[in-house]
Amino acid sequence: MAAKDRDRFSTATRIRLLGEQTAARVYRSQTRRQARRSRLTGRAAFLALVVCSLVVALAYPMRSYVSQQGEIAEQKRRAAEAARRVEELKDEKARLQDPAYVRRLAREHLHYVLPGETGFTVNDPDAEQRPRAEQGAADRPWYDNLWDGVDHADRP
Repeated sequence: MAAKDRDRFSTATRIRLLGEQTAARVYRSQTRRQARRSRLTGRAAFLALVVCSLVVALAYPMRSYVSQQGEIAEQKRRAAEAARRVEELKDEKARLQDPAYVRRLAREHLHYVLPGETGFTVNDPDAEQRPRAEQGAADRPWYDNLWDGVDHADRP
């Protein structure tokens, strides 16, 4: 028994027992800490910070890029429309070089007639029956015009 007691009080045995007890305490505290600790490590937090910084830093240039692409598309559309209009005007200019086309336009729009021809103007018989959108000032009595002037004077 003396050997057993001697082993119990020996320095090596005490150190070994202290080490085991300390290891058990550390293991228990680590398991409790791991249960409470979130899964967000320092590296993950730094990575999230870097990604958020990049998103914030690139948001304005990307918005500018998208808006400029829209403006470029609009300018291309306008250029194509202008080119189409130029082609139409070139065609019209070429047609206006033809005297027969100019004569036809003068007859249709200006009601011109050639010497020796008789021009007629046909009135539409149904025109009087159709309601007018707005009677002119000359078609109404003077007192209606006066009263409209008074009514319109107060309007913004």
